[in-house]
Amino acid sequence: MEKEELYQLSFQLILYSGNARSFAMEAMQEAKKRNFESARSKIAESESELLQAHKYQTQLIHAEAGGDHFELPILLVHAQDHLMTAMTLKDLAIEMIDLREEFSHAGTVKEGTAE
Repeated sequence: MEKEELYQLSFQLILYSGNARSFAMEAMQEAKKRNFESARSKIAESESELLQAHKYQTQLIHAEAGGDHFELPILLVHAQDHLMTAMTLKDLAIEMIDLREEFSHAGTVKEGTAE
């Protein structure tokens, strides 16, 4: 795999991972406002973006497994870092949404204290 192709794959990983991270953050903000349906919708968007990022990551893995040998550019390392951070944040956002929704239904979160 040529260096230019590695860069292009890296940029795609960064793009989709960044989008996924943004949607996860928006989901948490929606949950804070008790807009749980909107929060879950944002999580779905985050998951969709992560799926796209994962497709590019899989291309890299298949290329290497197929015998391609390439230098690992720092940009690719950076892209992988973005992907893992976005995945972790999405998982954390789901947990936070669930907790906020549970507290909201239990009546333990009073109006104006959802901050």
